[in-house]
Amino acid sequence: MTDLCVADFDYALPEELIAQQPPAERGTSRTLVLDRATGAFEDDLFTNLGKHLRRGDLLVLNDSRVIPARLYARRTLRREREKPTGRIEVMLTEPASENQWRALVRPGRKVAIGERLVFSAPTGEIVLEAEVLERGEFGERLLQFAPVDDFYAVLDRIGHIPLPPYIHREDAVTDRDRYQTVFAHERGSVAAPTAGMHFTPQMLASLEADGVEIARVTLHVGLGTFAPLHVERVDEVRLHSERYTISPEAASSINSAARSAGARRIVAVGTTTVRTIEAAALAAGGKPIQPHSGTTEIFISPGFEFRLVGALLTNFHLPQSSLLMLVSAFASRERVLAAYHHAVEQKYRFFSYGDCMFIS
Repeated sequence: MTDLCVADFDYALPEELIAQQPPAERGTSRTLVLDRATGAFEDDLFTNLGKHLRRGDLLVLNDSRVIPARLYARRTLRREREKPTGRIEVMLTEPASENQWRALVRPGRKVAIGERLVFSAPTGEIVLEAEVLERGEFGERLLQFAPVDDFYAVLDRIGHIPLPPYIHREDAVTDRDRYQTVFAHERGSVAAPTAGMHFTPQMLASLEADGVEIARVTLHVGLGTFAPLHVERVDEVRLHSERYTISPEAASSINSAARSAGARRIVAVGTTTVRTIEAAALAAGGKPIQPHSGTTEIFISPGFEFRLVGALLTNFHLPQSSLLMLVSAFASRERVLAAYHHAVEQKYRFFSYGDCMFIS
C-alpha cells in the first residue's frame, strides 16, 4: 500500500458540520457503527454503546489530562529587557528537559533566538519568563523557562485550553471540564484524546457491571498528531514522538485479553490508545507487553498489521490526516470513506466536540 497519496484520504465536509461546542450533556452524541468485515453501518446513539460490547471485552482508555497549554507572552529584547513588545501566542507542545519546553509561537518570524518572553497574570504581575534557545520549522521554538515553585499551577492560573484551530472561538471556562475526559489523571496532553470525552462515570460503571473490563494507559497527545501533513505520499509521513506509559495493571489486563485468542476483544478508545497499545506490541516482538514508559513515533496506515486491537471507538477525523489513515488501516480506506460520506449526508457532528464511530 506504499503507493497511496495523502490526497487519497480526502473527503468533502461542509463547514457547518464541524462542532463548535460540546453537546449539551456529555454522553449524548450519536454513534455510527461500522462492521469492518462487511462494510455495513448503522446509525445509533452513544448511550447504546453497551449493546455493541461483549461480556469480557477489555475497554482501554487513555487517561492523559489536557493542560492549559496556550499562553500569551510579550517579547523583551535582550538589549532592552525593560521594554516588552507586542503579544505573542505560545502553544506548549511537549517538555524537552527540566524547565525546557518545545512550543509553537505566532507570529513566529518575530521571535529570535536569545529573546526573552514574559508571561503575565491578569493582575499584570509577571509570573513566568522564558528564553528562546532554538528555532525550528513551522514556528517551532525551544524555550528555557526560569524555575518556579509549581509550573503546572502557574499554567492553571494563566493558561488557556488549547482548542483546535477548527473551533472558531476563544476557549471558555466550561472547556476546562468539557475538553477533558472524566477519567483524565496524568497531566501532559496539549490536545484531548477526544473519543474518551463521550463517557460519563455512570456509563463506565454500567459497562463494568455488565462484565466489560476497563484498563487505562497514558499517552500524552502532542500537536504533531493533528498537524497538517507536508508531504504528498503516505510512505513519506513522519510523526512527532509522544510520551506514553503502560502500568503493570494495564499490561496484565491487555496480555490476559490477548491470550484469549479473540474471545475477549481489546477495544481501544481513541487513536491515541491504539498507538500506545500497538507500539508496545511492536516493541514486545510477539511476547507479552511489559509495563514501561517510553516514546513512540508509530505511524499506522493501510497495510499495518494490528497485533492487539480488536475494536475501536473513535471520533471523526480531518481529511488527509494521519488519524484518518490509522482508522482506514483498521477498517479499509474504502469502507471508512463510505461511512464518512454517510455521516456527512446524515449531518453527524465532526471532530473534537462531535459524534463518534464504533468499528468492530
